[in-house]
Amino acid sequence: MELRRVAFLALCVLVACGSSDAKGKRRLVIEEENPEFWRSQAKKTLQSALERKLNTNVAKNILFFLGDGMGITTYTAARILKGQLQNKTGEETVMTMDTFPHVGLAKTYSVDFQIPDSAATATAYLCGVKTNLNTVGVSAAARNGACKTQKGNEVTSILKWAKDAGKSVGIVTTTRVQHATPATTYAHSASRKWYSDADLPAGAKMDGCTDISSQLLKNTDIDVIIGGGRKYMTPKGTKDPEYPLDYASRGKRQDGRNLINEWQRMKVGKVARYVWNQTDFDAVDPENTDYLMALFEPGDLRFETERDPKMDPSIVETTEKAIRILQKNPKGFFLLVEGGRIDQAHHDGRAYMALHEAVAFDYAIAKGLELTKEEETLTVVMADHSHPFTFNGYPFRGQSILGKSPLWGRDMLPYTTLMYGNGPGHKLTNGKRPDIRDVDTKTKDYVQFAAVPTESATHSGEDVAVLARGPMAHLFQGVNEQNYVAHAMGYAACVGADLRHCKGQTSPNLDSTTLTNDRNGAEGVRGSAVLLSSLLTALLALKVLM
Repeated sequence: MELRRVAFLALCVLVACGSSDAKGKRRLVIEEENPEFWRSQAKKTLQSALERKLNTNVAKNILFFLGDGMGITTYTAARILKGQLQNKTGEETVMTMDTFPHVGLAKTYSVDFQIPDSAATATAYLCGVKTNLNTVGVSAAARNGACKTQKGNEVTSILKWAKDAGKSVGIVTTTRVQHATPATTYAHSASRKWYSDADLPAGAKMDGCTDISSQLLKNTDIDVIIGGGRKYMTPKGTKDPEYPLDYASRGKRQDGRNLINEWQRMKVGKVARYVWNQTDFDAVDPENTDYLMALFEPGDLRFETERDPKMDPSIVETTEKAIRILQKNPKGFFLLVEGGRIDQAHHDGRAYMALHEAVAFDYAIAKGLELTKEEETLTVVMADHSHPFTFNGYPFRGQSILGKSPLWGRDMLPYTTLMYGNGPGHKLTNGKRPDIRDVDTKTKDYVQFAAVPTESATHSGEDVAVLARGPMAHLFQGVNEQNYVAHAMGYAACVGADLRHCKGQTSPNLDSTTLTNDRNGAEGVRGSAVLLSSLLTALLALKVLM
């Protein structure tokens, strides 16, 4: 034991003495050793803040970027990766998100759980109402999986508020368009898992509930729909155009409906395009297109690093196409852009994939800013929740964010600087962690070590960042409940119930304040009912793919 302690201390001394090299990866930046470098940088930042003027315009457009699972650790690590992909040390890199002048924090808990899923959070920041785990577009009076409780408890989203105000609206996602985040813009469902009618329990069908895909056509007239999810739109057994021999990719619907064909018939008299591949997507002329439905995969889209550019466009390309179609409306637009697979990579314990998704997401944000005018477009970037993702171990400046800590553990084994609190990466052999000295941890398939074994990494419950620029962006500051975001966006653009900004008012209209039925149909939360249903909700939540 004493020998081991001495060896560990010796290693620490070697690390400290060798910190100027770190296997050649650390570069001494002479200018950073000069105090004036930091003073000058701070003065410029301070002056920029002093000269900043509040933009109090009414927002014509709302660009809402949602990084699913993009907690603070993911944000920071993605910044470093983005720089390192440009052959920089990485830490000093400025992401597009970093340029947003107004920043706040959002509390992510749901009504029934300390740590939420993507359905409950989406209902908060899109509909302005916190709700229960696993439910979409309904208040907390609705119960997870209980169709009867859904009726009368529906709440509408800011996408619908914008459409009702005459704006064009769209959703862009890297997941299926029926997934929790995009679904909340248009659907009301006691279960986020009711993608097609085949997913609906018999009891729910008898009680009159409908699947999320069918609501995509019925509830709101959405101008641009881009993502995946073809198999939930076509009759059972329908061959997929891209994967005709793959049975898992074939249609799922049991009611015989082809929702893609129905959508096309609904747009008679308009220029409506349905596409499923890059070639047809490129052929869509935004100037001559009224509606676009683009479904590039049977389910979720491929990860950015595995995407076939000959078949599927990037999130940057889909964001650009959507904006160019929507911005023709003189009344403006609302667009949700979701980097949805950041979350899914984290669930798999694959930091490489999660961070590359986040970098691609940041490039999409840059494209959005390039195509819009700040004086008339409110751009908001946020995460819905975080993951048990840690950044640790005193790595040297410029060391690969996907690499190993120069310090080893007390078990005399190395560890990566990025790890998980739980997940599929928990592996022990005879009570010991894997020896990764000869393992390349920078590959896309590497699964980071996790402290606790779980089939899928869970979410985590810390606050998430909310960043904003454009009209009324200063409303997004401080620490707020997550449902505040929808109300602040609605106020800035004069959509929804609160139209004071268009009228030059700032004082509240007390007559419209109520604790029971608001304009979105939300009932007051009944605490005792929540407690009675919490056990059932917890059991169901264990099987939720978040």
